[in-house]
Amino acid sequence: MSEGPAQTIVLQSNDNVAITVERKVAERSMLIKNMLEDLAGSELDSAIPIPNVNESVLKKVIEWCEHHKNDPQTAADDDSDSRKKTTDIEEWDQKFMQVDQEMLFEIILASNYLDIKPLLDVGCKTVANMIKGKSPEEIRKTFNITNDFTPEEEEQIRRENEWAEDR
Repeated sequence: MSEGPAQTIVLQSNDNVAITVERKVAERSMLIKNMLEDLAGSELDSAIPIPNVNESVLKKVIEWCEHHKNDPQTAADDDSDSRKKTTDIEEWDQKFMQVDQEMLFEIILASNYLDIKPLLDVGCKTVANMIKGKSPEEIRKTFNITNDFTPEEEEQIRRENEWAEDR
């Protein structure tokens, strides 16, 4: 599919910002790829609305897709070789994910909505690495979570989940 200059499409964020992007880059999103395949044959004459993602998050997701546009597409969810179960993250992706927590979670939500599994994996691994080795109190502090358990409820949960503790 190399017919001269790169084809472009326009994505429209939920705050009505039109962003022109190379089709190959946009197709890192399985949602957009499937939408474009469904429209094959008919001329796309308007922007593709992305109702769940604002401009700043969409631009960040596009930046990731641009960097990874030549990565092989992973075919199936159960393809365990292509998706490491570890929390190892490539150096570029680590730097990319060095954003404030709100942006990190927005990227995770956007990658889930747009069906960009490799980006979703990187986002979730980033959060897993933020949690790794921390106590519940430290995790609450990191993510600004209010503890709404009574001491009795908390003790019961600890007893029920003793099996999960590192020993």
